[in-house]
Amino acid sequence: MSMLFSINPENGNLYALKTFDYEIEKEFLFHIEARDSGVPPLSSNVTVRIIIVDQNDNTPVIVSPWRAHGYVVEEKIPRSTDKGSLVSKVIAIDTDSVQNSRITYQFLQVTDATLFSLDQYNGEIRTMRMFSYRDPRHQRLVVIAKDNGDPALSATVTIKLSTVETAVKAYSDMTEVPLEYDIFTDLNLYLVIGLGSVSFLLLITTLATCVLKCQKPMPSKSAPPSRNSVISERNSTIADSTLVSNDAYWYSLFLAETRKGKLVVRQPVPKAGSRYIVSSLPRSTGLTETSDSAASTLQVRIYSSYLHSMLYIQLL
Repeated sequence: MSMLFSINPENGNLYALKTFDYEIEKEFLFHIEARDSGVPPLSSNVTVRIIIVDQNDNTPVIVSPWRAHGYVVEEKIPRSTDKGSLVSKVIAIDTDSVQNSRITYQFLQVTDATLFSLDQYNGEIRTMRMFSYRDPRHQRLVVIAKDNGDPALSATVTIKLSTVETAVKAYSDMTEVPLEYDIFTDLNLYLVIGLGSVSFLLLITTLATCVLKCQKPMPSKSAPPSRNSVISERNSTIADSTLVSNDAYWYSLFLAETRKGKLVVRQPVPKAGSRYIVSSLPRSTGLTETSDSAASTLQVRIYSSYLHSMLYIQLL
């Protein structure tokens, strides 16, 4: 103990012989005796307890991100980093007492104050918004860590952040890469307009096609009469009868409930030079009812300058 303290025997003043560090030695305990010069001498003892008070004598030390003294910390982050993402974390320690070792963090310099935030108690650096194409690719951040002593001691670290483009991964759980929205906003508008125009034209084309298919063609006023009728009535017991018509084209045949038959011929007006001869053969004279009649043959001969043919129709 005599190596640490000394006492003046005349007045009792106690002196420290060295500098004490609170973090190493916090208190000392020893005894001091006071004695007079009488015969016999009398004395008395006292116990002295010396408490070392902490002094802010230790500077904060930044341990993360680690860098050699005087060097700049370089870090890379994806340019597609979302808002609120952790960019970096500064950690500093102080070997002073509890009160003096409390560290707070602040930005000393920052390229864009609207892009990053710094938690003053834990040193976390986070993004306040997403990167845009206007933001520089390199950001410089200077962080200062101060203790709570009086006067306060501090340490600084310089971080250089570089934003890099990341490749889009193929698996499905990958979040969509938020690219530069300021550029792609106009492109999205053009795509919407183009798709809307194509859809509208397709709808109009479909409706027009349906209307044209459903609409019936109107007969032309200048067209010739579509149909003429030639009717020949005769008794089926009469011998051959012949009807000559210049406009016969197609026919339909009806049998009455009596023994008289009707031949109806309907057709458009034919071209000039065509001639049609319609003749019939007699029915069986032994029949009394049409339902019991035998087969009768109706013979229609068609003559034309373009066509020569003969048509036989079997009537029951």
